[in-house]
Amino acid sequence: MFIPTLVLWLLSASPEVPVTPPVPVDAAPPVMPADASALTQPVHVLLRLTIDDTGEVSRVEVRESGGVLFDRAAMAAALRWRFEPARRGGVPLEVQVDVPVTFEPFVSPPDGATLRAEDTDAAAPVDGGAAAPPRVSPSTDAEGNAPPPGPKPPSFSTTVRGQSVAPPPVAVGDFHITVGQLADVPRNSATDLLLLAPGVMLANHGGEGHAETIYLRGFDAGEGKDVEMRLNGVPLNEVSHAHGHGYADTYFIIPELVQSLRVTEGPYDPSQGDFGVAGTVDYQLGLERRGITASASYGSFASRRLSLVWGPPESTDATFVGVLLRQGHGFGPNRAYANAGLMAQTELRLGPETRLRLFGASYGARFSTAGVVRETDVVDARLPCDADADSQFFCLYDPNQGGASQRHLASVELVSRLERGGRFVQQAFAVTRQMRSRENFTGFLQDTPPVGEAQRGDNTEQSYQGTTVGLRGRYTPGLTWAGQPQPLELGYVARYDNVHTRARRLRDKGGAPYATVFDNQVRTTNLGAYLSLRGAPLEWLTLRGGVRVDTFLFGVEDLNRPESDRQGSRIPEESVEAYGFFASPRASAEVRLTPQLTWLTSAGLGARSSDAAGLSDAEFAPYARVTSGETGLGWRWADDAGASALEVRGAVFATRVSQDLVFSETTGRNQPIGPSQRLGAFGTARFQWNQRLDVQASLAWARATQPLPGASSWRLWDGAVIPYIPQVLGRVDAAWRGTATVARQPVGWSLALGHSAIGPKPLPLDRYSESIFLFDVAARARWRAVELGVTVENVLDARWRESEFNYVSNFRGPDAPASLLATRHFSAGAPRTVRGTLTVYLDLQEDRP
Repeated sequence: MFIPTLVLWLLSASPEVPVTPPVPVDAAPPVMPADASALTQPVHVLLRLTIDDTGEVSRVEVRESGGVLFDRAAMAAALRWRFEPARRGGVPLEVQVDVPVTFEPFVSPPDGATLRAEDTDAAAPVDGGAAAPPRVSPSTDAEGNAPPPGPKPPSFSTTVRGQSVAPPPVAVGDFHITVGQLADVPRNSATDLLLLAPGVMLANHGGEGHAETIYLRGFDAGEGKDVEMRLNGVPLNEVSHAHGHGYADTYFIIPELVQSLRVTEGPYDPSQGDFGVAGTVDYQLGLERRGITASASYGSFASRRLSLVWGPPESTDATFVGVLLRQGHGFGPNRAYANAGLMAQTELRLGPETRLRLFGASYGARFSTAGVVRETDVVDARLPCDADADSQFFCLYDPNQGGASQRHLASVELVSRLERGGRFVQQAFAVTRQMRSRENFTGFLQDTPPVGEAQRGDNTEQSYQGTTVGLRGRYTPGLTWAGQPQPLELGYVARYDNVHTRARRLRDKGGAPYATVFDNQVRTTNLGAYLSLRGAPLEWLTLRGGVRVDTFLFGVEDLNRPESDRQGSRIPEESVEAYGFFASPRASAEVRLTPQLTWLTSAGLGARSSDAAGLSDAEFAPYARVTSGETGLGWRWADDAGASALEVRGAVFATRVSQDLVFSETTGRNQPIGPSQRLGAFGTARFQWNQRLDVQASLAWARATQPLPGASSWRLWDGAVIPYIPQVLGRVDAAWRGTATVARQPVGWSLALGHSAIGPKPLPLDRYSESIFLFDVAARARWRAVELGVTVENVLDARWRESEFNYVSNFRGPDAPASLLATRHFSAGAPRTVRGTLTVYLDLQEDRP
């Protein structure tokens, strides 16, 4: 429980005419910060409010700080308070008042999931505060006259029960990650924030603008096929995408607007849906700093970046606008890129317990791709670049590779708090998406040309254009049993996709298409529902369980059928309809060994839907079934003041998949290989100290294999190793902030480090790649509203291979004989990259140490 007690003093001077003090009308209590769950002692914040002659809070200042998290929580609530204005002789006047706010430790059971106001005299405000008028001195009224003293107004209090906004984890690998200071670590996109979760590796063979390949928990999740991706609850995975079923591009997300992300590794939460095989990622947006922040960067390879984010001072962190422009030549030939994006959200109060969030985003990108090169051609300097080692390493074969994409997204979310801690959430969303890419993995190998003609080339054009609309919702009634909250949640999803997906072969000269690989118009309807229940039958035991049910209806218009068959001429089109259904139970048990140490065991079933392009008419659509289990420990410590905290987690896990996918160079996308299994473990720790030091480190190991025919399902360590998936991954992120005095002026500074260690990746034919060690650093200094920063990525200037493959290819020309021997191919990773940044803060809200 925490009880904010607010006592208002009217600051006045003249004793002639009595003043009626301001009286609170709508004054919802602050929300306990999500990172304050380990709070053990009261925290006090003293605010000074300027209340104008209409009763609106036009300005908030912190007079006595309780820490950045508590200051911002108190200020965000105060900006929404409304009062009957102070009056002198019946005339409203503007005054300043001091308001002490106290945050007290929670005493409710550990399973309370949401905050609830139960009071009394105070109600949630109807709308945000008004725009700030000219400030009036505490000793004068709006006309410059000294107001007389008035009686000290009575105090009022509000009671809030519950816990942090983030619910307790469903597994040891369920992470609610607040970005916080770790935003100082160099990152090129919002996708890089996934590295804050253990066991994650990112690779990109397609260029700046192509979705990242995600390796998680021993899975090569491709560009999203095995990881469910969401943005503020809106699904991002694209069904039956030409590049791969489940393709999810997150380049459009502006990193400055990512407040937190939830990474659930494994299928253990009943709310997880399609593609949640290796796990689920949900980006949560917000902008804590109010005012305008403008940033401009310039760096190596003519890279330019301009961002502008704005949070209206009178609003909460759920209201913001952000614009991001990026452009550069890339770190080698045929790697230029340009993209622009806009994201905006506003939160409106519709009543005491109801809020409405409106969100929209637009994005456009164009990028070039160098593709892959043969290791032997680099060593022998046979590539069409200068003969020196660096030029050969970053060279390419086919300059006709690259792509373009567009995305537009809109979402409306209505949240209502109900009695007894219940909650009702409804969300509607719409996404329209277009993408075209061109890639060549094999050179001149796949074509079967007309008799007497040479190979025309294997460059493949993949295009996708589609629209997604849908609804999501969840209902938590707020049940109690034996005096304890027993959270029950019911949820649903309704999603409809209408997409056109196509792949064609292009001529090496001129780029004209000469063959169609597939051409499909796909319509998919996904209806799903889930139920989850959490209970604590014993003080030291918490049980969670639930089930999710999904149905799919597929409709496919195959536009690439032959014009004739054995029975004669026919229309080159065909319709296919199919239906699929699966149920996925999930459960977990948490044992509290000590107040800080817990043992959590989780198990669940998940699924990946079928790619509609591979279905037959009237088929009961098959799906890939994943069975996963995990057990491990979690330990958390915080000092009495809540200024320092340390969290440590570790677990072992095992997973089986009925139908896995592995990258195929011949199609440029993932193809089925049959069942697979994984055995792994991870450990992670995060230490935060006094809002100055934030360090997170993780180490993960996973072994992915294909089981031997007839082998026992319990022998998870046996079988052929699946290629391309790294077995050992390590990551360190650290940020240190402080202040210094320069020429008698306070200057804020920060230093940040990011380090990735990637163990050898298995390749076909019992070969392994080399280990990779990358270091990134950043430094910045801020004086008043101006900040200068510098980042250096790949400090040691390592020559590393971002993606590696082993297969047969022929890049020597259409008339050259093709070798039948597989050889190593790779796409080069970025060399040392330096970037300088100038940032200006306008209408800034100072960060307090």
